[in-house]
Amino acid sequence: MGDFLEKTFKLQAHGTNVKTEVIAGVTTFMTMAYILAVNPSILSTTGMDAGAIFVATALGAAIGTFLMAFCANYPFALAPGMGLNAFFAFTVVGIMKYSWQTALAAVFIEGIIFLIMSLTKIREAIFNSIPYGLKLGVSGGIGLFIAFIGMQSAKIVVDGPCLVGLYNFKAAIVDGSIHTTGVGVILALIGVLATVILMQKKVPGDILIGILLTWGLGMLCEVTGIYVPNPKLGMFSVMPNFSNGLSIPSLAPTFMQMDFSNVMTFGFVTVMLSFMFVDLFDTLGTLMGVASKAELLDEKGYLPNIKGALLADSIGTAVGAVLGTSTVSTYVESSAGVSVGGRTGLTSIVTGLLFIASLVLSPIFLAIPAFATAPALIVVGFLMVNAILKVPFDDFTEAFPAYVAMIAMPFTYSISEGIAMGIISYTVINVVTGQYKTKNVSGLIYILAVIFVLKYIFV
Repeated sequence: MGDFLEKTFKLQAHGTNVKTEVIAGVTTFMTMAYILAVNPSILSTTGMDAGAIFVATALGAAIGTFLMAFCANYPFALAPGMGLNAFFAFTVVGIMKYSWQTALAAVFIEGIIFLIMSLTKIREAIFNSIPYGLKLGVSGGIGLFIAFIGMQSAKIVVDGPCLVGLYNFKAAIVDGSIHTTGVGVILALIGVLATVILMQKKVPGDILIGILLTWGLGMLCEVTGIYVPNPKLGMFSVMPNFSNGLSIPSLAPTFMQMDFSNVMTFGFVTVMLSFMFVDLFDTLGTLMGVASKAELLDEKGYLPNIKGALLADSIGTAVGAVLGTSTVSTYVESSAGVSVGGRTGLTSIVTGLLFIASLVLSPIFLAIPAFATAPALIVVGFLMVNAILKVPFDDFTEAFPAYVAMIAMPFTYSISEGIAMGIISYTVINVVTGQYKTKNVSGLIYILAVIFVLKYIFV
């Protein structure tokens, strides 16, 4: 078995081993398992069957992640994308009044178009056209973004008079919520400190141990009555619930339910293009950031086997639509596995197998609380931000666009918006200052900048 894995994934050439890859795969899964609960919750508001969505989510994630392993040999995991599922449910179906079957058709066609773009190297050309300094800024931006997501999911930061603010312990003691959200915040902070200490001590599997330790403390707090679950506050029981057994829900209600009757309408094309834009640049941004962290980019800032990665992403999207879920894309949480040493597709295989296992063991995986995975996201965010140190800060034409991309992601809550603003600022600054004359800047950058400006004006 060891020889087979070595031959298939070239572990030694990537400076890794089976144990490290397994730990990395488990870590990645633990940080993104929330999608198994969140995706059915969001998409079921359209009238779709929640059980079928759960199965489609797990299978779509597993298939996409397996494709990433075998097509590209990269430690990246895929699943239905957050943001895109909300756009699917609340905008396309909720506001625009399309049926969920029509929305699935838009996702399917988007996946097919992306597949064609990947085979013709259009998406690869876009990735390679982005300057290396900007890619580093994107990596740093994703670090800030996922750290912000982690702090939000654990309720460390909440809505406030100044848009966001720190969790208010004093108010929680008064209104009694200290035993719900308050305990979760405290455990998340303990988890962050514990994870950092484990990393400093160079304990193998440090981030995964941090997740399990925080979850274990949560179970102890619930058993002793310190933590009181309250679903209305978004704080659920952390104890696995086996009351409904280990049965797998039927996929039939969503399988092959796409409705193509509206394909030729202007509104449908608009919806499909919206899915395409967000998916394209979210995926490219994630690949830039995670690949940079894993040191997979070559000296020119190119990702050697990006074609395979893009094929996995596009096929995953089309297959996901067939199964009955929104756009499947590469997950930024893959950086958690990369941070503990994942470097090959074996990491993705382990993550994909756990998604398959979740079909039967869903009570266990769905019990992992957000405050237990939040420390991993916060710490991984820190590890990714250091990419900005490689940016040449003595050159404003390189450094400032990287800075814009980095801060735009958490502030706009969007990877694609960060890339758009970074490319626009890069183009304007280099053209106005005349620096473009001494740089080998791809003409595609100028085209992308114009497209992004038109998007902000007309879309």
